[in-house]
Amino acid sequence: MRNFLTAEQKAALEETAAAVAAPGKGITACDESAGTIGKRFEAVGIENSEENRRKYRQMLFEADGCENYLSAAILDPETLYQKSDTSGKLFPEVLTEKGIVPGIKPHLKIYTLPGTDGDTVMQGLDSLNVRCKEYYEGGARFAKWRSPLVIDMSKGCPTNLAIKANMQDLARYALICQSEGLMPIVEPDVSLTGTHTLEEAIDVNIRVQSELFKAMVDHGVYMAGSTLKPNIINAGRDCPTSYSVEEIAAANIFVLEQSFPVAMKGANYLSGGQSLEDAAARLSAINKNKGNGPWNLSFSWSQAIQLPVLALCKGKGELQLEEMSKLYVDELKIASAAAKGEWDGKAGDGDHSI
Repeated sequence: MRNFLTAEQKAALEETAAAVAAPGKGITACDESAGTIGKRFEAVGIENSEENRRKYRQMLFEADGCENYLSAAILDPETLYQKSDTSGKLFPEVLTEKGIVPGIKPHLKIYTLPGTDGDTVMQGLDSLNVRCKEYYEGGARFAKWRSPLVIDMSKGCPTNLAIKANMQDLARYALICQSEGLMPIVEPDVSLTGTHTLEEAIDVNIRVQSELFKAMVDHGVYMAGSTLKPNIINAGRDCPTSYSVEEIAAANIFVLEQSFPVAMKGANYLSGGQSLEDAAARLSAINKNKGNGPWNLSFSWSQAIQLPVLALCKGKGELQLEEMSKLYVDELKIASAAAKGEWDGKAGDGDHSI
């Protein structure tokens, strides 16, 4: 594969990757579509209007002290072009001035692969280069693409076809992003739903991640100018076997050691439906046990942080921005401590048991 990036382009991508991988900081993932955030608003009695979405995201970006714990923020395209009503500036400029790198979610909708018994691929590669160019001009400096997969051992899912198709798509997305100046975050999201054991999760995730990194190398992606957003390796939520947080942490380190390129500076774990307590306990245990691993291992959480914040609005009828802002920063402090291996929650936090 011909090396198509100039030295200056590589340096810019690597600079963004390094900024996102700042030790002790992580990513606030607020790239939910209007429909997804609308469901969360509806659950607590908040109207899903564009103005409420704007005010809510402004709180996430301007909360006092959030920049001490955040390296980056993933935005929905709608949010990229909205403004702060305190400064009149577009949100990417607001974030950049706080030292938080603004990014964008460019993927579109999930499509079911025929003949795979439910496996899916993500759509959105068509015209991606045009959209990436627009997003870069709008202030974004990285992008994030999610490729969801589900483990179902009885159905043989994810199939080899689904793994290959999704990882090829992630590699092509990464290549297109880099050609337009955006540092790509690749997110192979293996769901925590199901009954699979921790050992089965390890096997599937190694297959997925090794396929991803080979596809990226084959496509000519500049690995040092890219970032991984993985799921926590864990047993399915309905798996009857119990595992300690230490066993879960060891599984995650083992998977990284099998194929995660040392050229990549970091991985920012998604929450994937975990509570803040479990997500923080597991991330902290991973960092306590990563040994000589060269990567910065941090967070890129949405639900784990946002659902408790939104719960403050229940029964109030409107956004409780001041109260929400304080809780949000308190939660970011926990996430930051976990990213440094310094969070100690309650006994049992992070264990898998049903």
